[in-house]
Amino acid sequence: MKILNIGSLNYDFVYSINHIVKPGETEAASKVEVFAGGKGLNQSIALSRAGSKVYHAGMLGTDGGMLLDTCRENNIDTSYIKTIEGKSGHAIIQVDKNGQNSILLYGGSNRSLTKEYINEVLDYLEKDDWLLLQNEVNLISYIIDKAYQNGIKIALNPSPFDGAITECDLSKVTLFLLNEIEGGQITGKSSPNEILNCMIDKYKQAKIVLTLGEQGVIYRDSKSETSHSIFKVKAVDTTAAGDTFTGYFMHSIINDLSIEEALELSSKASAIAVSKPGATNSIPYMKEVIETDLDKL
Repeated sequence: MKILNIGSLNYDFVYSINHIVKPGETEAASKVEVFAGGKGLNQSIALSRAGSKVYHAGMLGTDGGMLLDTCRENNIDTSYIKTIEGKSGHAIIQVDKNGQNSILLYGGSNRSLTKEYINEVLDYLEKDDWLLLQNEVNLISYIIDKAYQNGIKIALNPSPFDGAITECDLSKVTLFLLNEIEGGQITGKSSPNEILNCMIDKYKQAKIVLTLGEQGVIYRDSKSETSHSIFKVKAVDTTAAGDTFTGYFMHSIINDLSIEEALELSSKASAIAVSKPGATNSIPYMKEVIETDLDKL
């Protein structure tokens, strides 16, 4: 079974500050660091470090050498990544003293996918292979339609949520991985139970994973519901927490772990990620997840 992630590849410029800057305010940063990132790359790295073989597809600008190197260093297959003229995507990330973040995203080459390129990449997949998607590349609706037509299983993390998601036929999605805000934006509901009820009512064949921050995570499908609380650690940087969870959860279900085991493993990996600075460098390897005593973090 093949796992393909059509996703973003970004440079993350991370500024350490006392508090998130408000409109009209100037705040001095104590430190600036540059990391490889993007939700797409983060999730591919999480899948790979969990132990899955993952193929990444997407567009890089001519400045994307570090991003390509990062993929290769993390054993991600780069056969389908294409370099084009122009700038790669990047993000300006503020991280405050409590580990909370604020992100300004520039799409760059991530927004340059073409239908011809998508057709070519998806033709490498077979029926029942997995496609992982986020919403930091263009043509999401077309990608979903084409993958569904080819019998490919689709996992969608609808982040960042915008009008492109509302244009998608979400009934074609196999697995949703979303947080409470995104769930509310899709359904118009506010409480976790209402969001899950609405999602299952609309998308009866789908599996839903709803992350709730300090309230943990809930999994629901048409037949069952399972929840898991968070592992409490000192938060340093929450940037890649959700992406780590996504990668580890997908690895878990593809390798036939139970939902309970998948939620526990993914929650632990995510907790380790928030205890470290940065995005890709904070994502743990499976060995670390298994061996780490979270009480010591």
